[in-house]
Amino acid sequence: MNSSCNPIYDTITTGKADQKLRVRERPWRRARKWVPMIAATSVCFALSRHGGGLAAAMMAAILLASALSSIAGFAFSAICGAMLFHLSGNTVQVVQIMILCSIANQASMVWAIRRSVQWRKLGGFLAGGVAGLPIGVAALLCLDRHLYTHALGLILLVYGGYMLSRRPLIIRRQPVAFDILAGFFGGITGGAVGFPGATVTIWCSFKGWDKAQQRAVFQPFILIMQVVALVAISLVRHSAGGAGFNVTDLYCIPAGLLGTSLGITCYRGLSDKHFSRAVNILLIVSGLSYVF
Repeated sequence: MNSSCNPIYDTITTGKADQKLRVRERPWRRARKWVPMIAATSVCFALSRHGGGLAAAMMAAILLASALSSIAGFAFSAICGAMLFHLSGNTVQVVQIMILCSIANQASMVWAIRRSVQWRKLGGFLAGGVAGLPIGVAALLCLDRHLYTHALGLILLVYGGYMLSRRPLIIRRQPVAFDILAGFFGGITGGAVGFPGATVTIWCSFKGWDKAQQRAVFQPFILIMQVVALVAISLVRHSAGGAGFNVTDLYCIPAGLLGTSLGITCYRGLSDKHFSRAVNILLIVSGLSYVF
């Protein structure tokens, strides 16, 4: 039987070798995978409405942001922050929640592409990210977020709008120093607003890579930087006598994973051209979220 004509076959693309494997999976088995996430999310919604520590409205925002951002693999914190900052006045806690959700979301996505992750190419990005992270954490804890989020929003808005209206730009000369610089600014924005992926995603798009190659670099970078940022913020707050980490924030994870699964389902149907457009659209949305 020709598998391409059979609806019970799914296509899985491996980014590194660009090969297509046909995996037979019946529809009911595919649907069964969603049941645990939906059940866990429902339980956490109920707990959050009865003193669980996280409002149901915030969990709904996390689910929506996860679904949208997972289509391109980044921008969760920007989209989610646009909603959460209006629901809670505790800036540091909101950033911690976004980082925690982003870690869970990125971990599931990185696991899905683990065979194509380009660890060697990550070195420069991570070196810059680690150097920039302390600056971002200091800005988060000491400055009014509006002092830097508006500037970041304008940059993303202008860049995303410009790139959406023209053909993709490819820079032939790609020194490692640019990787480090992109990671450095990613570390700053990761610590300050929980959004380390913007500059790294932009620079990866300049390299002329396809969608799988891009995600194989910027998604592990985001995951690692989010883990380091969460640990750094928690330690600094704890040493200052504040609450380092609220265990009830874990209630947000099932909603984030459910949204991520929805987004990945949409991503699999994108071509490289459509993926590039999705990235620029999310950059514009991210910019709008920080400006307003």
